[in-house]
Amino acid sequence: MTARVPATTKVLYGGDYNPEQWPRDVWEADYAAFGKASIDTVTLNVFAWSHLQPDEDTYDFSRLDAIVERAVAAGARIVLATATGALPPWLAHRHPEVNRTDFEGRRHAYGQRHNACPSSPVFQRMSAALAGRVAERYTGTSGLVAWHVGNEYGGACYCGNCAAGFRGWLRERYGTLDRLNESWNAMFWSHLFSDWEQIVPPNALSEHWRGPDHTAFQGITLDYLRFMSDAMLRNFRDEKAAIRRHDPDTPVTTNFMGMFRPIDYHRWAADLDFASWDNYPPGPREHARMALAHDLMRGLKDGAPFWVMEQTPTITASRDVNPVKRPGVLRLWSWQAVAHGADAVLYFQLRQSRGACEKYHGAVLDHAGRTDTRAFREVAELGREFRELGGAVLGARTPARVALLFDWDSWWAAEMTDGLNRHVRYPAVVLAYYRALWEAGAQVDVVPQSADLAGYDVVLAPLLHLLKGDTADRLEAVVARGGTVLATFWSGRVDENDNAFLMDVPGPLADLFGIRVEETDSGRPGVVNPITLRMPGETGTAGTLAAEVANLTGEGA
Repeated sequence: MTARVPATTKVLYGGDYNPEQWPRDVWEADYAAFGKASIDTVTLNVFAWSHLQPDEDTYDFSRLDAIVERAVAAGARIVLATATGALPPWLAHRHPEVNRTDFEGRRHAYGQRHNACPSSPVFQRMSAALAGRVAERYTGTSGLVAWHVGNEYGGACYCGNCAAGFRGWLRERYGTLDRLNESWNAMFWSHLFSDWEQIVPPNALSEHWRGPDHTAFQGITLDYLRFMSDAMLRNFRDEKAAIRRHDPDTPVTTNFMGMFRPIDYHRWAADLDFASWDNYPPGPREHARMALAHDLMRGLKDGAPFWVMEQTPTITASRDVNPVKRPGVLRLWSWQAVAHGADAVLYFQLRQSRGACEKYHGAVLDHAGRTDTRAFREVAELGREFRELGGAVLGARTPARVALLFDWDSWWAAEMTDGLNRHVRYPAVVLAYYRALWEAGAQVDVVPQSADLAGYDVVLAPLLHLLKGDTADRLEAVVARGGTVLATFWSGRVDENDNAFLMDVPGPLADLFGIRVEETDSGRPGVVNPITLRMPGETGTAGTLAAEVANLTGEGA
């Protein structure tokens, strides 16, 4: 999968900058501070739609012109966003259908961000138009190294436009209703569809079972998750196409969020010129989790370098408790990213906002704009190290003999399944196996289920619940040439439509592992169940093994 990484001579260093929130005299002080910290890269225009387009028929680039002009004067590398990460109020007021409808069937009023229905023709048209206008105006700008489309795609919508889009997506996937009914096992509960218009999104008003993504018909829900990921991908593609009409060369990306459930990043990978992601781990000692996320992002483009598009210099603003990074931690996390293949280490944010929900989110410059704080000194010291490093590690690849399969379809299918254990969490299981490799110092490529496995001696497939295509054959080929394959409980249980294989568990993997699972037991959280193992030819109990599944999931399973 070919990557197009921005050309640079060093690890890029900087972050999100929002000068539109400040008077121009503040800009001058900011750029002076950026120079002290060796900050050379600014991400601009992420949430600027409302002042770029004050109404449907008017565009005003005067403020952005000044912002870009100041960045150019500073010699900064510029990552220019399309500004479509949040709707302007006038758009939601004039065209209410651009607002999302939630799982409960409620049409939202204006507010928040990431708030647009991806299937809305109005949003599709106007977001692409804005991206095109921005590209037309700023293509060729000195220092422009990348285009940044949207921002942290995610969420879901269940409106009429999404319902129509879903039906169209299903027609393309299945072709006929007979094939769809067969794939969804629609004979169950009298769900045979005789017309495409009978199909509606699985929400609280239709297939509700136990909340979003956990409806009664898992085949329908799995496909809706796939559809919603693809619907947002279409938004990205539309904006990228609008950019490419004016700029055929500058790389285009959007910021992912590591192990993020709603979006199948493997489905997006081919459309990004390079991968980038926002590193906000849920706790202060998440080194293995961050390493896994870095490797997942690197694996999206076949090992090509990625960017850390955002991290916080100090604290986040989105947790119940937001502890500050202790001295040295910022440096540790940043170098870890570079060691895993990052060519850029950027922050959110360069200057702390004065109001709203992120006013206490950490920043390079605090509300006082001081450069004598501990946080700024650490940022500056790290900037000096990157400057002195130069291009020594740019484009570096980490050779690995171990592959770990990470699969969104298995994630979705395993966590929405009924009849086993609803406490099992796919990322926790995957992380437990990755952590063992990480602690052993093994280099790991985190790759999709469809990846070429020919170059690996060891393949880990934790919780590979849903098998697609020829995966079983390719795993058998690893073993046939002397390699090792390791899987876990619940692997090989369902096909790509989330229907159980009509064969002994673990389905197509049974011959590979030489086992037959007759019963699957589950325990409540914190309970460890003994496992009875019987070898072929034995009639009695061969022995018991205390299965430390609680260490993998936080629960018994």
